[in-house]
Amino acid sequence: MKFLRRFLKILLILVVLVVVFVWLYSKTYHPNYSGELELKNISNKVTVYFDDVGVPHINAQNQKDAYVALGYVHAQDRLWQMELMRRIAAGRLSEIFGKDLVRVDQFFGGLGIEEAANKTIAGLDKTAESYILTQAYLNGVNQFIEEGKTPLEFTLVGVKKEKYTLKDIYNVFGYMSFSFAAAHKTDPLLTEVKEKLGASYLNELLSKNPDYLTIIKTSLPDKIEATFSKTVASIMDELPISPFIGSNSWVLAPEKTKNGKVIFENDPHIAYSQPSVWYQNHIKTPDFEIYGFNIALMPFPLLGHNHEYAYGLTMFENDDVNFYVEEENPENSLEYKTENGYQKYELRDKTIHVKNEKDTSFQVKVSKHGPIMNGLIEHIKDKRPIAMNWIYTQLPNEMLDVSYGISHANSLKDFRNSVARIHAPGLNVMYGDAKDNVACFSSAKLYELRDGLSTKTYLNGASGEDEILEFLPFDENPQAINPSWNYVYSANNQVDSVKGKIYPGYYLPEDRAKRIVELLEQKDDFTKEEVANMTYDVKSSTVPNIIRNLLKNVDKSELLASERKAFSELENWDGNYLKTAVGPTIYNRFLYEFLKATYKDELGASFNLFINSNLQDKVLPNQINRKNSVWWDNIDTKDKIETRRDIVQASFKSAFSFLQNQLGANVDDWTWNRVISVEYEHAIGKAGGLLRKLFNLGPYETIGGNEVINNQIFKLDSTGYYKVTAGPSTRRVIDFSDVENSIAIVPTGQSGNVFSKYYKNQTKRYLEGKFVKMKLNQAEIEQSKNILVFKPME
Repeated sequence: MKFLRRFLKILLILVVLVVVFVWLYSKTYHPNYSGELELKNISNKVTVYFDDVGVPHINAQNQKDAYVALGYVHAQDRLWQMELMRRIAAGRLSEIFGKDLVRVDQFFGGLGIEEAANKTIAGLDKTAESYILTQAYLNGVNQFIEEGKTPLEFTLVGVKKEKYTLKDIYNVFGYMSFSFAAAHKTDPLLTEVKEKLGASYLNELLSKNPDYLTIIKTSLPDKIEATFSKTVASIMDELPISPFIGSNSWVLAPEKTKNGKVIFENDPHIAYSQPSVWYQNHIKTPDFEIYGFNIALMPFPLLGHNHEYAYGLTMFENDDVNFYVEEENPENSLEYKTENGYQKYELRDKTIHVKNEKDTSFQVKVSKHGPIMNGLIEHIKDKRPIAMNWIYTQLPNEMLDVSYGISHANSLKDFRNSVARIHAPGLNVMYGDAKDNVACFSSAKLYELRDGLSTKTYLNGASGEDEILEFLPFDENPQAINPSWNYVYSANNQVDSVKGKIYPGYYLPEDRAKRIVELLEQKDDFTKEEVANMTYDVKSSTVPNIIRNLLKNVDKSELLASERKAFSELENWDGNYLKTAVGPTIYNRFLYEFLKATYKDELGASFNLFINSNLQDKVLPNQINRKNSVWWDNIDTKDKIETRRDIVQASFKSAFSFLQNQLGANVDDWTWNRVISVEYEHAIGKAGGLLRKLFNLGPYETIGGNEVINNQIFKLDSTGYYKVTAGPSTRRVIDFSDVENSIAIVPTGQSGNVFSKYYKNQTKRYLEGKFVKMKLNQAEIEQSKNILVFKPME
């Protein structure tokens, strides 16, 4: 007993010491929001007012000083996020997370992002204002690295702080651009559908099918493996930082608003994470002002506004990635065939430093089309060399000047000239101003291929016939300036034609776009509050119609009484994804069972990849309405050819049985909040245990679902639970009749420092659809309780 008492006493002392250590650490290692600090390379005093949600309002006598200060305060709140962002494209995650991320590093390290960055940086004009201010921003970041407190994450993973360079910024541009692309998940899958299942299966997925098909069951097609697509999808899932996904935006002209001035809305959809993606900041000098939302390690905001104009973005979803099958010289594997004979691959040698392991090296073959992916992605069974041709690395990169230009525009014309320089990623750039202009520009370097060539499957790299014929001038891009219908909008949906043709891409289904238009067409006197309410709308305009068409194929006479109750709930559901609604629970399980019964027999292990792609979302309404389809028949049944009615009836009964087992016998208890949740995960919190409790936020109940305006994106799978992985990364509403009271919200908080009081202070309001003010009024700003003054170092 004496030994036990001594042991418990020692244990108690250790616990107290740990608690004291954590308390002291938390009191010491939070960001500085008040006081005075000396900064090098500023010429005058800079005053930073931190408002009640932690947004820094930077007041300086010149822009160079302001950007040094921005770099410093951005780093003290988000240095860990900056560190992760710069490491992705460079293939340096294994240095801090170990061998499990080697395949991620190999993939990104081989894409050519760093090589493209080196080429771009070598040609930059070092006298340009964009370059000078970027270097000022980096100077501020690096001063924090030298003098500021090391974030807890660096200590936990054992990584040393390193200074940042311009190349790190371009690596962030590269990662951002790649995460927008969908082709790497879709094109290899569709190529396998074409080559293993045949044209009939492919044409139905691309909606090029005849109305009626005759199915002759003489031989069974091969099942799909799609190792390329699945591996890239899993790599993106493993990233410790947020990939970009979709977005909403609409801008109302004065004729559509109650106060007769433009109202601007934007909510970009990005994978949820902790910290949040955007860092809010407000810079004001005698000759410049911008309230911006910056990505980690980017000096100029991609979303912003001031008293004169506002801008934001959604993803264009155009196709800026093509895959070419190269033909190697049978006598020399270091050469590949072109229309002008054999040409040598460029060879790039790469080394990955792995934490607590030996370095690993690999070599990348690069053709004129791009890197050969076979060596970058494990388990590709296609022996043909497949090159990735990516517009981002193929053309000159002006994104630094673009981001500077849109945040420093002096007119609509000036703004348009900046977005015209975007090559990749494709962005729908939204605009509204105090002079009553509204505009939307689909900005990307668009191109033409020969007629009849599909960019959705592999192209021929050897013949010379599948090359890009020309890049189109920006005037050919879809764009709208002050249209007669008095608003512009974008929800990643199909854009207008380009040169009389539908431009290829990976556009999302009409759901959100249709709902936005449906609401905007109802009236012409919108207020800021009504637009804000729209951002939280969770009604689908398309799902009720999908349900009606599905239920037409369910024979109610074959249903039990309890099954008819579920049928009635689904039939009468209005499409609103509310917490207490039963309809969305039944629908999403019914949808999963329907998709499984329709596609899994042919797609095999690639089924989960397909059903969570925009390809499936777009083909669903067409597939339901096909009486005859090659996909209806289950190729695993040898003595029967299934029909649409067979598939739908069986799917409904399977869904009902599953939900009974999952949620109980009473259909009224199958409410949406029981199966959907959201957790904002930190890269270290993903490890679980105490680290999860310290760094992660949630899980929380939420409202919304896939492809409603309040887009809460989750994957359909066999579990019956829907863990939201992405959604609005911010919601912003700017009303030019009262611009100083414009509003926004982010999912968690302004700071990425777990000890900061701004780490999670917006979470509850975000989940409830509420907002906070984006302050522009100087007198109000100066009432801030937290004031940090930077003085020039003597």
